[in-house]
Amino acid sequence: MEKVLLIIPAYNEEKNIKKVLSEVKSEITYADIIVVNDGSNDNTSTIVNKEGVKCIDMPFNSGYSNAVQAGIKYAYENNYDYVIQFDADGQHIAKEAEKLYKHIKKTNCDIVIGSRYLKDLKYKCPFFRKIGTKIFQIMIRIFCHKKITDPLSGFQCLNKKVIKEYSKISGYPEYPDANLIIEMLIKGYKIEEIPSKMRIRKYGKSMHSGIIKPIKYMVQMIYTIVFIVIKNIGKRSGLK
Repeated sequence: MEKVLLIIPAYNEEKNIKKVLSEVKSEITYADIIVVNDGSNDNTSTIVNKEGVKCIDMPFNSGYSNAVQAGIKYAYENNYDYVIQFDADGQHIAKEAEKLYKHIKKTNCDIVIGSRYLKDLKYKCPFFRKIGTKIFQIMIRIFCHKKITDPLSGFQCLNKKVIKEYSKISGYPEYPDANLIIEMLIKGYKIEEIPSKMRIRKYGKSMHSGIIKPIKYMVQMIYTIVFIVIKNIGKRSGLK
């Protein structure tokens, strides 16, 4: 039987994590769950342990991407066939995660992205995220000749090949979004999207909240994408 792992990176999510875990455990009974507690200074880890869910406690707050990769490395070391990336803030919906898994099984693609924009799902997108989404849509289309409607979505299902690839990356990108999509497309991995409903965070702050953080994110992301494209000139291995 194929092994599926749900990876939930969490930082100071004590107000959200119990409800998230309850929903996931009731809806996705075939998957194992691991929470990567990224140096939280609240009761996130205590709540996860009380829920009987395996928790990796990072020694300090290392950032979202390092928490995600820690979960992916665990998946690789424990021979999982699929990984579903799932947020701890309550935005992702367990029933929608199951759709990602079913789609990757049906199509044999490498990565399935849950998109808020493939259909009109009435998602209220913050202003700066809307601008960033449009910029990165255009960059992916220019560099990879591929339409990705939600390049900032962390709601993804990965197959075994991608688990291995991501686990081996040295210096996993601080923001593993459009930049990683472009790199994987250039390497020939098959990426598809399906429409996915998402909620708005109820408690806590997003890592992209405010004005300075989104601007810094977009500048850094554009720089990283340009670097990836230059680095891979002549190495394109047949986009799918």
